[in-house]
Amino acid sequence: LRENLNWRDESATDTDIMIAAAAAQATDVITRKEGGLDAKCEQYGRNFSGGQRQRLAITRALVGSPEILIFDDSSSALDYATDAALRDAVAGLSQRHTTFIVSQRTSSIMHADKILVLEDGVLIGVGKHDELYESCSSYREIHDLQFKSGKGEE
Repeated sequence: LRENLNWRDESATDTDIMIAAAAAQATDVITRKEGGLDAKCEQYGRNFSGGQRQRLAITRALVGSPEILIFDDSSSALDYATDAALRDAVAGLSQRHTTFIVSQRTSSIMHADKILVLEDGVLIGVGKHDELYESCSSYREIHDLQFKSGKGEE
């Protein structure tokens, strides 16, 4: 597992890895696995659940303090509480980075500085959550469906 997680930065210490894991909400994934960082990671991470694989992949991305982070539907296998904790922790990291989030969950992007709304590959809205909620019917519809169905949390 250690070798997998320090792939971006081979000089990363166990402390560096665990700081990244804490931000990625993956500390428990590592500490509960027999052997911890010395645990075996099977090909394609088959010995981890989908949510665990996502959190470990985010850990790997955070090791080495990247300047740019791109989360492409990285929380699809995470529950909403873990997704929110992940976003808060990444935002609170001491290193500054530019973050792009691609998501179908409005809860994952509603606090972004700028949201781009695409429909069939066409840009149909740009702005902050409140602006888009008022001006972009597609964004409002998606948000309302997620929150009125109980899937989101504001």
